[in-house]
Amino acid sequence: MKQFAAWALDTAQAQGASYADVRVVDLRQRYLSTKNGLPAQVRESQSLGVGVRVLAGGAWGFAATDDLARPSIDRIAARAVEIARASATAKKRNVRLAKEAKVVARWEAPCRIDPFSIPVSTCLDLLLDVDRELRRVPGVTLAEAGMDFRRLEQLVLSTLGSEIAQVKTQTGAGFAATSFAEGEIQRRSYPNSFGGQYQTRGYELVGELNLVANAPRIAAEAVALHQAAQCPSGVKDIILDGSQMALQVHESIGHPIELDRVLGTEANFAGMSFLTLEKLGKLQYASPIVNVVADATPAHGPGLGTFAYDDEGVPAQATPIIQDGLFVGYLTSRETAAATGQPRSGGAMRAESWNRIPLIRMTNVSLLPGNARLADLIADTDDGIYMETNRSWSIDDRRYNFQFGTEIGWEIRGGKKTRLLKNPSYGGITTEFWNSCDAICGPEHWTLWGVPNCGKGQPMQAMGTGHGAAPARFRQVQVGVAYSGN
Repeated sequence: MKQFAAWALDTAQAQGASYADVRVVDLRQRYLSTKNGLPAQVRESQSLGVGVRVLAGGAWGFAATDDLARPSIDRIAARAVEIARASATAKKRNVRLAKEAKVVARWEAPCRIDPFSIPVSTCLDLLLDVDRELRRVPGVTLAEAGMDFRRLEQLVLSTLGSEIAQVKTQTGAGFAATSFAEGEIQRRSYPNSFGGQYQTRGYELVGELNLVANAPRIAAEAVALHQAAQCPSGVKDIILDGSQMALQVHESIGHPIELDRVLGTEANFAGMSFLTLEKLGKLQYASPIVNVVADATPAHGPGLGTFAYDDEGVPAQATPIIQDGLFVGYLTSRETAAATGQPRSGGAMRAESWNRIPLIRMTNVSLLPGNARLADLIADTDDGIYMETNRSWSIDDRRYNFQFGTEIGWEIRGGKKTRLLKNPSYGGITTEFWNSCDAICGPEHWTLWGVPNCGKGQPMQAMGTGHGAAPARFRQVQVGVAYSGN
């Protein structure tokens, strides 16, 4: 790997690059799934390539290849410089980078059980056991289960003299039960929707999820939803479970704090941002009990946004985003930090693989725990709804107006969970919603959830992000029915 990177770096400098960084990435992936008692997909892939990013003439250039012969690497390094010079003809100003020190380091994320060491047959047997338990419940018409493993080995060399090697293993697993009856579809997922739970860990995560043991309950809830009352419409207090809170953080805090969106240099997939620069340090984003941090450090936990160094060689950091409700921080790169007068990047630049240029991406953007207990929170709610597991989301291109639907809800009356509710949804305006938060559950309820498929950029990059969250209560929120059921 080092030889490939050194060739590219030498050529980029010889062609006149004022700065260059080279990433060599070896990515291995395995995905397995079952559907209604049969294996559905078993696929494995591996890619190895080199990406070269340069500054020349005050503008960026990028090129990549999976042909690791010396002539090919020299060619793409020279092409990156050529692209930079072409881009410079249309630049508004020279790119400036915040200062960063040389780093020589190696880091490997903890992984107790290598998921690629587990036989495919063993994984499929477990998924089929889950499938069997789901289909034991009368009324389940579709049972789906899956596992997803990734191992990324990366080397970054730069003209700063940095040489950074990192190895990360990511594991994900989950299942879903779908019930179709009388023209209505209901679905329940575990431990989260859209594939389940994902973390930067090994196969040990799969064992901790207790997939088979939870299958009967989830299947029964999917079927029971057909007989449940529709979620009432109106203004009510709501309590969101931890996984839904993770997505709420992702969409209404994580995306708007990406500084490239704020500056207008990125708008694909998630739009731009209402968090313009004059709001920093002045906007009361949330109620005083809300504290949010963007923390990529391994000490924060095994999130999909955990690493030792970002793809610019900047050390992982814990950046305060909201402190006591006040908006205080962005996700930044070396370029955006310099453009806004900050002395150093927050270390949030990452690329999906060797053939993509690094972008500002969410790390682990987490809502810090409060001190409430979930049982007490419910007991202290007179008229509300408890909502669990995301089903849908919609938010405008400034990340300000939103509506989310969840798979299941329970009405709360007089401090007790009562009748089951189907098709619940809630909506609001980002800052009004977060300022209505009056209770957050404590560390015993807090989980670092993984979102494996956050999309950004053109061409699109799917990146894993982490979001720590615990159940929380919001007062006087507009609720209603997300789906008619047909």
